[in-house]
Amino acid sequence: MELRQIQYFIEAATREHITQASEALHVAQSAISRQIAMLEDELGVALFSRKGRNIQLTQAGKIFLQHAERGLIEFEKAQKKIKEYLNPETGLVRLGISTSLSVHTLPIVLQKFHDIHPGIDFRLHQGTVPYLIKLIEQGSIDFAFASPVPKHHGIVRSSILYTERMVLLISKQHGKAGHGPIQLSQLKNERFITFRSRLSLQELFRDACRQAGFTPTIVFEGEDMDTIKNLVSSDFGIALMPENAAAYNLPDNVATLTLSTPKISRSVGIITPRDRDLAPSEQLFSSFIDEFYERLHRFGQ
Repeated sequence: MELRQIQYFIEAATREHITQASEALHVAQSAISRQIAMLEDELGVALFSRKGRNIQLTQAGKIFLQHAERGLIEFEKAQKKIKEYLNPETGLVRLGISTSLSVHTLPIVLQKFHDIHPGIDFRLHQGTVPYLIKLIEQGSIDFAFASPVPKHHGIVRSSILYTERMVLLISKQHGKAGHGPIQLSQLKNERFITFRSRLSLQELFRDACRQAGFTPTIVFEGEDMDTIKNLVSSDFGIALMPENAAAYNLPDNVATLTLSTPKISRSVGIITPRDRDLAPSEQLFSSFIDEFYERLHRFGQ
């Protein structure tokens, strides 16, 4: 089994057309057909069914495609890592960011890292923590900023960068605006604006309400922080939000209050694959992140 056979097979399977595959690969149709036939002979099974000029994957072909694509990704990553070992100042860092995580320092981190290591580029992905873990497992990303930080996970390792408390957002026209720290139980009759149910922030909020002894009235669920802030500004309801996110781009008509009980906070950290080492360029960035946030914590920023 040869690498080019795998490449020809994946291209033909993706396009379901030998002619289009040959044009994309700049290879003669006969060469592609011959290599796929040799691959089928070696596997002892038909990978395609032919329908005129078009082709379709058989069930065996679909199974083989899943593994072939993963194998090709791993081979390409191996080539990339070898190049980086020869020159660790080049490479591509594929970084995930969990939804609802407002890493307000991330642009600073990326810029400062780029100033030191201009030959290393980034590709960013965003999604829920389970989605990012799936991308790490597939090899589509290398590591991710995550909150909450998963513990004792079989696929990823995790390290906490910092914790941030949750604060209350309230319009300045609200009767409790301007008060000092407030108990969550005092808000049991309020209308709440929250993050959507599949995001960890709503789970954190609901758990805090259970501790305070009430079931909240939720009038809006979303995932865009600016939308939530603007709804609070219009006095549509009140919201709990991570302190760092609340401090950024806050409307003039919105005030923040701290909660005395229960005290609510969340962890923010980095997750990396448990079954493989980071490439040199990725290790450079990971070390840079640790040092950056350690300095922030030391100086209380």
